[in-house]
Amino acid sequence: MTPLSASHTSRIIIPARLASTRLPEKLLLRETGMTVLEHTFRAASKAHKPSGIIIAVDHQRIFDEVARFGGVAMMTDPNAASGTDRVAEVSAAHPDVDIWINVQGDEPEIEGEAIDQVLELLLDNPNASVATLATPIRKKSDLEDPACVKVVRSHHGEALYFSRSPIPHPRSWDESMLQQTRSLFLQHLGIYAYRREFLQSLHQLPMSPLENTEKLEQLRFLQADHKIMVGIVPYATRGIDTRADYDAFVKRLTS
Repeated sequence: MTPLSASHTSRIIIPARLASTRLPEKLLLRETGMTVLEHTFRAASKAHKPSGIIIAVDHQRIFDEVARFGGVAMMTDPNAASGTDRVAEVSAAHPDVDIWINVQGDEPEIEGEAIDQVLELLLDNPNASVATLATPIRKKSDLEDPACVKVVRSHHGEALYFSRSPIPHPRSWDESMLQQTRSLFLQHLGIYAYRREFLQSLHQLPMSPLENTEKLEQLRFLQADHKIMVGIVPYATRGIDTRADYDAFVKRLTS
């Protein structure tokens, strides 16, 4: 990895919690001979623009696993409310880093190009506090699934709203809407680039009514008038949430 430019220092951060609700201790699963967390670390290492990776951990077992595969770990508050709070905690300890790219620990197939893209998006938009990515939704079942978070953008690529509901909501449905070249419907992906100043101001932003209603943290940022840029990638890589997700990942890797 090499820094994007001499005037900007950026680093990847991977928040890594031991506990997980739907698949216990999923980051330590190693049926491929490598843990999910190490797969994610190695995949993120293929990005060219950031200058390094720090893994924000909450338990000694995760810390030890990072040390085993040669990564850099930082112990963070086990009671942190979210992964973003862990990112903010790490950023406070590294005042020399201007931009942090948050990659989820359960994304073993994350693409380095996506990490570079979200970083460049934030650098190209100096008035934005946050950048993230989205991908076209091509199935109605995904559009209607509350677990699939949707986003709508302005003509300039700024986030207008995020929701678990189908947005925009068609008054008259036509299946061809899902196949438009410039997709009407976008799935938000859980990768972010944050400016350090924004992260250090997070403690001043209380939970907003929109965030509380949809249970989407990014709505707190929007409601506080922080600009979020949204870039488009052609498809989503698959994270590990359930046992079925992990089994499918193992199959893809070993087939």
